[in-house]
Amino acid sequence: MTELAAAPVVRRTWTSTIGACLFAAALGVLGSVPWWASEGQARNLVEFFSLLALAQMWNLLAGYAGLVSIGQQAFVGIGAYSLYALGDKGGVHPFLAVALAGLVAAAISVPTAAVAFRLRGGYFAIGTWVIAEVFHLLTVNGADLHFDLGGGNGVTILSAADLERTFRAHGTYFWALGIGAGSVLLSYLLLRSRLGLGLTAVRDDEMAARSLGIDVLRAKVLVYVIAALGCGLAGGVIYLNLLRVQPEAAYDVNWSAYMIFIVVIGGIGTIEGPIIGTIIFFTLQQKLSQYGVWYLILLGSVAVVAAVWVRGGIWGVVARRFDVRLFPVQRRLLLPPAD
Repeated sequence: MTELAAAPVVRRTWTSTIGACLFAAALGVLGSVPWWASEGQARNLVEFFSLLALAQMWNLLAGYAGLVSIGQQAFVGIGAYSLYALGDKGGVHPFLAVALAGLVAAAISVPTAAVAFRLRGGYFAIGTWVIAEVFHLLTVNGADLHFDLGGGNGVTILSAADLERTFRAHGTYFWALGIGAGSVLLSYLLLRSRLGLGLTAVRDDEMAARSLGIDVLRAKVLVYVIAALGCGLAGGVIYLNLLRVQPEAAYDVNWSAYMIFIVVIGGIGTIEGPIIGTIIFFTLQQKLSQYGVWYLILLGSVAVVAAVWVRGGIWGVVARRFDVRLFPVQRRLLLPPAD
């Protein structure tokens, strides 16, 4: 008993050291992409990083706070239209407008949370979808409410289109790399913090966490706002890359479907899972999207198989089998060797 009390608590492992080195090396290589890759390859990576950021934000919500939202497309759309409003109507530089778009999404998420958090379980999931549709309708009918966002025809982000092409492409790429890598680092640092410890307790047993003095509602609201910020930034970057915003696409429920697919396949409740899931999803999307409805059927089939037979996703299986943690957030006792 004395040995247990004196045993140090550690998080770092040899695999986490390897993970940190791989992450740093990947950032170094990816940071040089604009100078050696083709424009098409860079645009594909912008899409990849945006999906990674969205998946990490949804994983924070569902994997740690127990908030299964299917309405995160609301903040993707808000980020996209905030980019247009700030850049084209407000005169803000498009690259700065991306950052402000994320803040707008976070600000709007606060009153949204006040409505959504009155619901629980399946009602919360459906409620977030309904809220996203409300934002969609407000955007389409904005002219009737004295703010014109292009209606159903959408808008072109002229402030970004007018930038010199190479400058815009490089700036968009680095913004995408920033939100992709930043979402991973943010999740890692958040989950190693006191708030992250509380979220882990909430995920395991909400009633027990509340009985231990954890302010469950505060923790969930904070995560909801952080996820909205990340989705708003991703929405801004996605449409900075595309230059054309249409409400049906910006508020498409498929954004949430992609997030869910990536996290379920890769491993919910882990930081590594969304990375693995994004790689798999992006590869399938690039190779099979031309097959139309069969592509969607295949994605659905893969998701069903993973949910039923691969408990915890691909990374969950790997972590349990080999005890590998590239981004360890749990605390472990370093026990002395047995005599």
